[in-house]
Amino acid sequence: MSGPEDFCRAFNVSRETIDQLKIYVSLLTLWQPRINLVANATLPEVWHRHVADSAQLVALAPPAPRTWLDLGSGGGFPGLVVAIMLHGAGTRVTLVESDRRKCAFLAEVARQTGITVEIQTARIEQTATQGMLGAVDVVSARALAPLARLISLSRPFFGADTVGIFPKGRAAESEIEEARATWAFDVETVPSLTDEAARIVLVRHPRAITEG
Repeated sequence: MSGPEDFCRAFNVSRETIDQLKIYVSLLTLWQPRINLVANATLPEVWHRHVADSAQLVALAPPAPRTWLDLGSGGGFPGLVVAIMLHGAGTRVTLVESDRRKCAFLAEVARQTGITVEIQTARIEQTATQGMLGAVDVVSARALAPLARLISLSRPFFGADTVGIFPKGRAAESEIEEARATWAFDVETVPSLTDEAARIVLVRHPRAITEG
């Protein structure tokens, strides 16, 4: 998947969505020399390595989610891609990122694409302890932390029907086993469309082992 036309065919999205994603990629390329948004080596494959890798998460979410929380959003993968894909669907997308420069980038992409997102410049732990958000329909995080840590960070945002969508690499199964040492949870793994060896881990109903 080398560019926007391949992406359009793979995900069957509108011309408006493609145009918004093109704006995003253009801004990413412009800002990258000043802020480390993605690994430089991945820029030539940005549509495959980042845009498509993020877009595939939308199909794994419940139909028409009302709220989507992306933790450690960084350069906006997957949160901004999700917001663009769900633009007009009524989903409230919230991005949490502690780096003010990256938040400025996220805000500029939102402004130029015309999408509506809520950007919280805060540490994830601060967002949780200060009650900035309650339970959400979907919580996501990409390249942020091992699964056990992700569950710990995202647990305050889980309700009875929440699903955590966490793209993982080839070590997904070992991360699941490590997480089970401290957490009980329902889990499903889905093959990634962008890397046949990678998995997307879906987590539901997490609770600490000590909670019984």
